[in-house]
Amino acid sequence: MRLIGIDIGGTKTTVAEGTADGRILSQKRFPTTDPDTTLAAIMAAVAALGPDQNTVIGIACGDPQDSPAGVILAPPNLPEWKQVAIGPALSERFGCPAYLMNDANAGALAEWQFGAARGSRNVIFLTAGTGMGAGLILNGLLHEGATRRAGEVGHIRLAPGGPVGYGKAGSFEGFCSGGGIAKLAQARAGEAGGAVSYNPGAIDDITARHVGEAALRGECDAQQLLADVGSYLGQALAILIDILNPETIVIGSLYVRCRAFLEESMCEAIASEALSDSAQACRIVPAELGEDLGALQAIAVALYRS
Repeated sequence: MRLIGIDIGGTKTTVAEGTADGRILSQKRFPTTDPDTTLAAIMAAVAALGPDQNTVIGIACGDPQDSPAGVILAPPNLPEWKQVAIGPALSERFGCPAYLMNDANAGALAEWQFGAARGSRNVIFLTAGTGMGAGLILNGLLHEGATRRAGEVGHIRLAPGGPVGYGKAGSFEGFCSGGGIAKLAQARAGEAGGAVSYNPGAIDDITARHVGEAALRGECDAQQLLADVGSYLGQALAILIDILNPETIVIGSLYVRCRAFLEESMCEAIASEALSDSAQACRIVPAELGEDLGALQAIAVALYRS
């Protein structure tokens, strides 16, 4: 069996061939633009790999989508991609199955099959990027839920007010995603009249990256902001630990880069809020796959559905 993965992101698309043990045999990247142009590039890249009837294609893309039908439904990072039936188009062109899955679930599969959660049967994967979503592996199976919306943890409210994320003030996404941290940092900069170490010159231009870079320089205000974020992260993880009792929680982008400034307050919040035996049984680790995550998460979809 051959495995081909297509990862469609807001700025770039990757087409890759890989193996069942997570080796990438080849990959091609190109910009994600309008649907017609990008689909043509995808078709050409897949055709160059010479798929046959023994090939399975996995596609990872953001929600919303109709994954059983293989249709992309205008995700926020791809607003022009309305009713794009990419799964059926690939199957018809190449005569092999093509499966679409949201990128949080695909990321969970990749880190479970190939990365930081190898060997675990109960896993939570948190994207922790611009937004906050989750993929859930429960008892060795991907848990998608009744409407395939399981894992929308960013919608959990952690406080009555706070940064807005997922359309809700004080949400997990509002406090702990990259976009939410930017809003929190902007608010604190506004309260300080702009006199913060992570201000690049205009308060509205502050991003999570500016905060992280200032923290790495040793700036106390940036480090304190991230410690506060870590506390909210720990509160949310305590809820997930109590409800789902995972062996492993894998956290992506933000935690990979800023773990040193988040971990202590995160662990304190978990110790305070979660059931002690469940917390002790759960390890919390940064995502492992790095720049290969896009390719491998799409390959992981093909492997899981095969």
